[in-house]
Amino acid sequence: MNDVKDKVKDKLQRPLRDLRISVTDKCNFRCRYCMPEEIFGPDYPFLKRDQLLSFEEIERVTRIFVSLGVEKIRITGGEPLLRRDLPTLIQKIKNIEGVREVAMTTNGSLLPKHAEALREAGLDRVTVSLDSLDDERFGRLNGRGYTVRQVLDGIEAAEKAGFPVKINMVVQKGVNDRDILPMARYFKGTGHILRFIEFMDVGNSNGWKLDHVVPSREIIRMIDREMPLEPVDPNYYGEVASRYRYKGTDEEIGVISSVTQAFCSTCTRARISAEGKLYTCLFASEGHDLRTPLRDHKTDEEIQALITEIWNRRDDRYSEIRLSHTKELKRNKVEMSHIGG
Repeated sequence: MNDVKDKVKDKLQRPLRDLRISVTDKCNFRCRYCMPEEIFGPDYPFLKRDQLLSFEEIERVTRIFVSLGVEKIRITGGEPLLRRDLPTLIQKIKNIEGVREVAMTTNGSLLPKHAEALREAGLDRVTVSLDSLDDERFGRLNGRGYTVRQVLDGIEAAEKAGFPVKINMVVQKGVNDRDILPMARYFKGTGHILRFIEFMDVGNSNGWKLDHVVPSREIIRMIDREMPLEPVDPNYYGEVASRYRYKGTDEEIGVISSVTQAFCSTCTRARISAEGKLYTCLFASEGHDLRTPLRDHKTDEEIQALITEIWNRRDDRYSEIRLSHTKELKRNKVEMSHIGG
């Protein structure tokens, strides 16, 4: 298989460095901004097992992506820990030469059961979603009545297993914006990095409106008034979060400003959905089928050429366009539950 890393750049000269792989479209939560209960109810047609990429197919396609320059892999869902024997997949991916890091995003509820096995398999980092420390509010947000304690137990299990842990909080005006300061206070001093994410219009079913967004600069100002902050340089090209540190410490928080301060110009991320479609943007309408060529016994070189062609044609910059055309911008988008954010 050819090594063509230097040739794989899109129309905006963005390289391919990160791959996010959804391993299931199912989740045990029903968060309003991702899988609202009234749409993803008991009769919702989730993917059947044979529609999902097998571990062997995921391993193979990951190896091809690595030959094109990918260095970091993130496992997502749905809730990835609903995929049976996930540590087996982690180990397969971790053993691919050229993979520098394998991370996972999870709602945390199943980590007490799986954290040790995931660490032994080679998983490097864990990101846990938690949108409130108030039980009543969190129960409404997750749609299933899960308690804050269940997620905190997952975070503690991950920490005990030796994982660096990041916490993601999606902030919605009038819903959980009152939880910004309590979250900052709680996680300050824990060693975990808390990241605030602007409410985004991912998919078609979360009822997004621009006036539901709390701009990241307001979040930073709010925290800075009580716990003074200073900006920190990015760790690497294309880093999603803007970093800040509590003054006088090395403790960090981050903000992800996809709505008010779009970072499309440095986006190096590709996404593979649970059914094996390649998406070149979180807000894409159409994916590119990789499952069929994988199952039609196309060679690695043929699949590599297909991915290269798709990436070379890429000109996605939805978030930048949204900033100036929010009211006019209407498009069907892949649901978050298929590509994991």
